Amino acid sequence: MKLGTLISNQKFSIVLGLMLLAVFLFAGQSFAKMSAEEVDASVDAAMERFDKQVKDASEVVKQAKGLLILPNVKKGALIVGGEYGQGAMRIGGKTVEYYSMMSGSVGLQIGGQAKDIIIAFMSSEALKKFRESKGWEAGVDGNVALITVGAGESAMTAMSKQPIAAFVFDVKGLMADMSLKGAKFNKLDKTK
Repeated sequence: MKLGTLISNQKFSIVLGLMLLAVFLFAGQSFAKMSAEEVDASVDAAMERFDKQVKDASEVVKQAKGLLILPNVKKGALIVGGEYGQGAMRIGGKTVEYYSMMSGSVGLQIGGQAKDIIIAFMSSEALKKFRESKGWEAGVDGNVALITVGAGESAMTAMSKQPIAAFVFDVKGLMADMSLKGAKFNKLDKTK
């Protein structure tokens, strides 16, 4: 392949990636228009999927000090990628706050997906630090252990070693090839 063609293809890929990212981010603005009731309904549906797809889900819910449930997180990428979702923090089964999650990346990536993410705060200290932060970032403000279920270890055994654990799942089940590092979480004002 000629150098000029290669450079032209790279420019095209970068421009196309930026355009897809812009479309993705503008689509993310539709999340901002979701009411508290719509977010809660989406969170309820995600919790039903969690219970059906993840072994020990009911124990996770019982033992966690708080759960951040982010249903239908959207991710799109073509070299440049972006991810966005909204959800609710639940403590004792009740919504106490609403949050958004956003991340971006650059690299060899293409495609799109939607997934549910549940972040379980297993210690009161980790939950308090998260709730008091302004723009909490995974991997910087706190490490999030991605729980891989099915390698001979139950979710509860794996979680007992971590103050913060995340489950990423969709209609196909648990996804183990995912990272939340660099994802930024912000509190939302969704007054009812």
